[in-house]
Amino acid sequence: MTQNRSIAIAAALTLLAAPHPRQYRFTMEYFNFDAKGQCLQKQRIVGEYTAAEPGDDVRWTHVTLATADSLTGGYAREEPQTYMEGFSYSPARERIFSSEFFKAFPPMATQARNLVWDTFMFDTFALDLNRVKAGSPYHVPAWAVPFAGAGSFTHSDIQLTWVGVVERNKQECALIRYEAFFNTIEHELPGMKLVGRSDYWGDMWVALASGEIEYATLYEEVTGELRVSAQAAPRVVNVVRKGAFERLPIANAR
Repeated sequence: MTQNRSIAIAAALTLLAAPHPRQYRFTMEYFNFDAKGQCLQKQRIVGEYTAAEPGDDVRWTHVTLATADSLTGGYAREEPQTYMEGFSYSPARERIFSSEFFKAFPPMATQARNLVWDTFMFDTFALDLNRVKAGSPYHVPAWAVPFAGAGSFTHSDIQLTWVGVVERNKQECALIRYEAFFNTIEHELPGMKLVGRSDYWGDMWVALASGEIEYATLYEEVTGELRVSAQAAPRVVNVVRKGAFERLPIANAR
């Protein structure tokens, strides 16, 4: 099977996603550094994500957040994020970036909001598979993503690249690499504002037989100035994110 034929088959099947529920576990770690490279804190948020056909509602369960004060130390007890238990919605762009969408979330729940936005990104990239051609990257049209009334994220150039056909979870998958460098970010939370640059990248395994995501990774580095209202001058911050989005067998999902 040639690469172009594999792409065509994957594209057609992606648009005809199977009706049975798909369940995933999304694990994301945040590492916060100062200007000298000293780790100030790390956090880990984990949640389970259930989706069915494109356009149907998705749902979050078992979302927890844990914190540690050193790079190598273990995490403290996982704290359930009860406001996300059973959180269900239609993953439409015009909804999930609106200021009203997260009204039930705590003001500082940035990690939980990112779970929603990152999974939307994965699903969007999977639907763009029919535009990815072997030998040259597909450039996703750039847009400024609003942070639900708390700033914006402006993409410079998102690229999707066909890598090949590989096996994952006993499925023949299209391996797609995505990257978006030199993006700008302005994010404002109660009492603080971050202005800086973001670079993110990762890989996605999309099953050729169903068009469904079997696995995905996400890496991001954000560097910028953080101004806290109680401080006279901004300080340089560096945040690194490492995430894995893994398909769960239905029998093994909690």
